[in-house]
Amino acid sequence: MNSILEQLGLIGIIPVVVIDDEANAEPLAQALLDGGLPTMEVTFRTEAGKHALTRITKAYPSLLLGAGTVLNVEQVRTAVGSGARYIVSPGLNRRVVEYCLDNGIPVIPGVVTPTEIGTALELGVNVVKFFPAEACGGIEYLKAISAPYKGVKFIPTGGINESNFLAYLQLPSVLACGGSWMVKGDLISNQRFDEIRNLTAHAVESKRRSIR
Repeated sequence: MNSILEQLGLIGIIPVVVIDDEANAEPLAQALLDGGLPTMEVTFRTEAGKHALTRITKAYPSLLLGAGTVLNVEQVRTAVGSGARYIVSPGLNRRVVEYCLDNGIPVIPGVVTPTEIGTALELGVNVVKFFPAEACGGIEYLKAISAPYKGVKFIPTGGINESNFLAYLQLPSVLACGGSWMVKGDLISNQRFDEIRNLTAHAVESKRRSIR
């Protein structure tokens, strides 16, 4: 497994961030780091996303920064040029996956079905995003769909929150969980960074206690 993906597995929790105002990028990154999470996935759902990536990269070069909601190869180039070290897509786009693999960029495509998992394996990917996790059947569905694919690791995202992420992390097939409960849009837009730090620290501590 790629070393960056291994690091994500050790961290276990990936904050999935939507930034509307790039000026919030640095204090948000600081709040996550202070809370104990040295990674974040900045989505390309807003125009501010790519600018936020650049600002965070400059201010916090050690942070393991990813780009999410990446839909095409041009966005991959933009994300990597802005400092993203891994790429996350909501679905499995062959061109995106092939471009990333050809250029040594860790990529986590989204899957739901056995066919999509099989396609990911055919392309050479064995870490995938299970999205939208809760809407597609949650833990029980993931248990069933992962059973034939012992070499595949999943990152459930979509409906993951403080009440269910530990249950997902207990599954052997799960590498990490992606979620936004500690970085909700209103918390960011209202610059409630102390609350983000506290929610992050609570999640990190809950994970630590669960694996004792």
